[in-house]
Amino acid sequence: MSLFGRTGKGAPFDWLVVGLGNPGPKYIGTRHNVGEDVVKLLAERHREQLKGGRDNALTAETRFGAPGNDDRVVLSFPITYMNESGQAVGAQVRRYRIPSVDRIIVIHDELDLDPGVLRVKEGGGLAGHNGLRSITAHTKSQDYLRIRIGVGKPPSGAGKNYVLSKVPNSEREQLDIAVVDAADAVELIISDGVDAAMRRYNVKQ
Repeated sequence: MSLFGRTGKGAPFDWLVVGLGNPGPKYIGTRHNVGEDVVKLLAERHREQLKGGRDNALTAETRFGAPGNDDRVVLSFPITYMNESGQAVGAQVRRYRIPSVDRIIVIHDELDLDPGVLRVKEGGGLAGHNGLRSITAHTKSQDYLRIRIGVGKPPSGAGKNYVLSKVPNSEREQLDIAVVDAADAVELIISDGVDAAMRRYNVKQ
């Protein structure tokens, strides 16, 4: 049975926005946690705070848009560690009765893009990203929307320590700008659709 479009208690939410990363203070500000940075910024913009609770995620419920013409949005940061992010996403799809897989927006780090480069993507492959792999396993689909924030390829031999290490000041400014752009891209997807966001952000930078 599909996770999507289920009936249940309460009104369904329109969107689930997921920022990927690892939980705990030592991971704050790392390349792997740029998705967390984006959902935190969106919560601040909408005067909400991510709070713990059920579903192995920090969550804020909010609305995007003008009153009477707004969308109900769940902001989520899974706290299962990156490799098990899909546990939280699957549970929240059910709890909030998300209508379809293309109403999930996942923000994540991307090794194949230069630091600070932003791309919006509709479905597609996993590019070796364990967070995306877990979400795909739990939703049974790769058709969710992605906002990819470039962190660049690691130096030879750096491996996973690269994405889990603190970002040098020379790169931090680029990522901070990308985080703001990614938050803007989420809002544009919800207000005007993914095609509008791709036209704006999928250009050479």
